[in-house]
Amino acid sequence: MKKKDDLKLQVSEAILACQDKQADNVTILELEKDSGAFTDYFVMCSGTNSRQIQAIADAVDERLEALGLRVTHSEGYKQAEWVLLDYVDFVVHIFSEKAREFYDLERLWKSAKRVEPAELLAKPKRASIARSTIARPATAKSAASHTDTAVRKRTRKKA
Repeated sequence: MKKKDDLKLQVSEAILACQDKQADNVTILELEKDSGAFTDYFVMCSGTNSRQIQAIADAVDERLEALGLRVTHSEGYKQAEWVLLDYVDFVVHIFSEKAREFYDLERLWKSAKRVEPAELLAKPKRASIARSTIARPATAKSAASHTDTAVRKRTRKKA
């Protein structure tokens, strides 16, 4: 169970990296075990130009490397028409709009289950972010009231 959760977290981080760089049409395919697939997920997205495609690839690589996950194989970075980043359990495909339409992996792997990005986003991580966000304003508020009290005391002493 832990490996599956780790995989979902890794795929989620790849999706977030794509979204951070304004990737278009982010699609996730969960490949069936008996389909002959060599991986569990495809993360696919499009960029509008070669610079954006490279920026998306860089962002995915950096974000996953921060989790301790290194790309095992990559292709197409220099041409930036179709960049493939292979992380063994999932593969990230970053296409130009023209290449995505031409290769049409969604049609090729039509038996795969489409997964919405929101379904994969790690719930435990989101919950901890929400908790820390809730805690911060209370801490800031108490710090502000502590500062206000100190200022009032100093003002009284001067008067």
